[in-house]
Amino acid sequence: MTYRRAVIPALVGSLLVTLLLWGAAESAQALQPRGVPHVFGAGTVSRLRMWLRPWTYDRSAALLADAPEDGGAAVGGGVFADRYTTAMQIRFVAVFAFFLAGALLLIRRIPPTRGRTPATVLGLWAWTPMAGVLAVTVSAPWEIASYGHPGFRVLPRLASVSVSSGSATVPAGLLAALATVLVARVTAEGAEPSPRRTVAPRAARLVASAGTAVIALSLVVLSYQSAAAWIQTSFDGGGRLSEPGELLRAWLLLGGWTSPEATPIGDWLLYRAADALVLVVVWWVLRLLPGLLTRTTAPAMAMGGVCATVLALLAGRTVHLAFDDPFPVRGPVDLITHLDAGVPAALTFGVTAGLTALVTLRLAGGRDTGEASEPTAGSGAPVAGDARIEE
Repeated sequence: MTYRRAVIPALVGSLLVTLLLWGAAESAQALQPRGVPHVFGAGTVSRLRMWLRPWTYDRSAALLADAPEDGGAAVGGGVFADRYTTAMQIRFVAVFAFFLAGALLLIRRIPPTRGRTPATVLGLWAWTPMAGVLAVTVSAPWEIASYGHPGFRVLPRLASVSVSSGSATVPAGLLAALATVLVARVTAEGAEPSPRRTVAPRAARLVASAGTAVIALSLVVLSYQSAAAWIQTSFDGGGRLSEPGELLRAWLLLGGWTSPEATPIGDWLLYRAADALVLVVVWWVLRLLPGLLTRTTAPAMAMGGVCATVLALLAGRTVHLAFDDPFPVRGPVDLITHLDAGVPAALTFGVTAGLTALVTLRLAGGRDTGEASEPTAGSGAPVAGDARIEE
């Protein structure tokens, strides 16, 4: 799909996800009256406030939901309120821009035609939490400055803000993905076909295994108790740039891998099964990815690796919900909360996994020539000479 056809659905999706987040955050004030917790339940209201805190313009509601430990939240008014407003303005512009960039690339390389529609929807859905994380991270310096505490440590707070994009991006992303694909299917009418590319099974398995090994490095090795503790404590700074380990943990660890001594072996195996599911989902998506793409470029493979990792984390976190709470009955708010965990590290290792998969594909003989696999003359099948991959 050409940029001219892809830009319209990408703009629609970007505008929709931005409006959904803004509208949901504006409704945060409705959760503040004293009688609301009695109607919906204190736990549900608390989780909803946590969802909306990163996106609300109401600074008092944001500080109520997430006050710093040192009392910096007590500072209010004046220049500090202006800084917070600036942070929110940058945040919404950034989430629009990041979703737009990712949607353009995804729709171009995985157009919602010829069996690719589910993959396009899932890719756009997975990209939305990542766009939220990037937007929150970009605007974090202004939010940190709005607390006004002169001795506040920058890096720990930056880590805290980066991982708090809010679970609101998950349902908003699903709605935006569906709307984007619907518009993309309309704009794709009359376009030249984009045939599916055939990748040799052995090459596809090698690509998936290489990319999954990169994800396993973070999920299993770096996330293990001793390794995570070393990352947390081995990099010391001074003054406001103290404790960079917290920031490194946020962008390097996809999970938490513990030894079975701390919990019963049965519970430990159940948690490890959820981690195994993450690796299985990553392997399966990376195996299908070269055949789904109209052209296996480095940006497309890197984006595919990120989306594969986020989708895998969503699946793993959903399984974890069965073990985290002894109460079997859950509402939709409980199910969605914390589904965005690990997204910053998904960017770091998703990009690395996608590029590693691309290099493996090249070494395995899968160099992209820009031509799709079509029946050849003399094979007994009709030749579709007019079908080609769009550059």
